[in-house]
Amino acid sequence: MMSRTEIQEAGRRIAGHVRRTPVLSLEEVLCLEEDASDLLARVTLKLEWLQQTGSFKARGAFNFMLSSTVPEAGVIAASGGNHGAAVAYAARKLGHRAEIFVPATSPANKVERLRDYGAIVNQIGDTYAEALAASQERAASSGALAIHAYDDPRVLAGQGTLGMEFEEQAPDLDSVLVAVGGGGLIAGVAAWSQGRIKVIGVEPEKAPTLFRALEAGGPVDVEVGGVAADSLGARRVGSLVFPIAAKYVNRVALVTDDQIRQAQKFLWRRLRVVAEPGGAAALAALLSGAYQPRTDERVGVVLCGANAELSSIPV
Repeated sequence: MMSRTEIQEAGRRIAGHVRRTPVLSLEEVLCLEEDASDLLARVTLKLEWLQQTGSFKARGAFNFMLSSTVPEAGVIAASGGNHGAAVAYAARKLGHRAEIFVPATSPANKVERLRDYGAIVNQIGDTYAEALAASQERAASSGALAIHAYDDPRVLAGQGTLGMEFEEQAPDLDSVLVAVGGGGLIAGVAAWSQGRIKVIGVEPEKAPTLFRALEAGGPVDVEVGGVAADSLGARRVGSLVFPIAAKYVNRVALVTDDQIRQAQKFLWRRLRVVAEPGGAAALAALLSGAYQPRTDERVGVVLCGANAELSSIPV
């Protein structure tokens, strides 16, 4: 189990390298709208899409590198796009070489961003799992330091700083909704909260990684697909993630691709926020009723990624 002290230390370590992203009350935004009295009236959004590289991943990437001895060969990571961008960005800022492996199916905008950050990019296979296997082989032969997207304590502690920060900004929350891919973010948030607030995981129906693991009593492989597969398409939840989630995650809600698209549309039409599918998934659970809060519940929602192909945003 990860301690709150480890997360606090990570927060001090990465301060000055990552942004303290703002929060937004939908009650204020929708106060003149017809639906101002519905369940959104008590929702606080954590605008993590404003983070460096457009997702929460920068927190874990910086904490990993700043708490490690990075060899001359640099760092290697496998990613659907967001983790790779964070590693490439952090490596450039800290003066390290970066090599990133992504599936051939990764969105072109995410691949371009990796190259913009100066990383060597390898597109291999159709899934994150295939890219991960290739990256591990390359790390073994090159001597570079591999940074796992979610199954590493330094990464988990970095992601946990989001939970610590959110609590400071909205200390009266009863629950927080977090999208789940491999589980690094939800494990970090849950390790910080330690049951003091409800932590609700949200996954696409076509990528139910944590949902199936909790059913089975341990990590299992699942088939993944759907609109959010590039960011929430891990085939298996992390081995370090699972015990934290099993102890501190209240439940996992599943959402459809259509519900995710509707959440993207809501964010664009109401807030002029461009969110990638994975970044809108947590809100989709609330809008669709996949998660139904009490009438007096104070709900936090993490909008965790903005690296969308603009042409794909439903308007």
